[in-house]
Amino acid sequence: MDKNIIPYKDSELGKKQQVEQMFDTISGNYDNLNRMISLGTDQGWRKKVLKMVSATNPTNILDIATGTGDLAILLSKSNAQKITGLDLSAGMLEVGKQKVKALHLDQKIEMIQGDSENLPFGDNTFDAITVGFGIRNFENLEKGLTEILRVLKPNGIFVILETSVPRKFPFKQGYFFYTQNIMPFMGKMFSKDQKAYKYLSDSAKNFPFGEELNNILRKVGFKDVKHKPQTMGIATIYSSSK
Repeated sequence: MDKNIIPYKDSELGKKQQVEQMFDTISGNYDNLNRMISLGTDQGWRKKVLKMVSATNPTNILDIATGTGDLAILLSKSNAQKITGLDLSAGMLEVGKQKVKALHLDQKIEMIQGDSENLPFGDNTFDAITVGFGIRNFENLEKGLTEILRVLKPNGIFVILETSVPRKFPFKQGYFFYTQNIMPFMGKMFSKDQKAYKYLSDSAKNFPFGEELNNILRKVGFKDVKHKPQTMGIATIYSSSK
């Protein structure tokens, strides 16, 4: 992915710090705006991730780039005893903690601040690890994936849900029109940080997807790497193992 794609091009901060700042800023209205931008389709994709993870009967799950905890909360419907949601942004985590508390899931879900590229866990800790719409925000993708591989148990499952680009006409053309025009406009109208949704749009279009991301996963050391495009290719679910 092009390292020049950052939220604030006039900032002297590195990408990691900029992403943290960006999500702190938009955390208050992120959930509602995200539903609007994705037209609600993101919820169906997350349910497929839940099904894939649940099939492995995990005891301990880590959800990286958990944000406001949507995927972590959904994963609580699995048989897992403990779910840890990790994110850089304190603002996003605070919203997530409030959601977890309101659902009385405090004993099952722990929300912690941390860096995906320097995970605060020992080797072979988790039965399953997920990343929903956050892997493209890694400053160093291979370093982050190597850390995930390290804390995943042997034969554990790793599932990524991330945006991708449709390949077929007219979906590809429609996708670019939507991400270049509609998505930034909606972000401008409903968010106090206009640059945030420009970044989210640009990063979505430029992040490696499909077999390109599969090859990066294999290079790092994951096995049984597979991917399944969703909704005409606007998102993709990747699964792999250790």
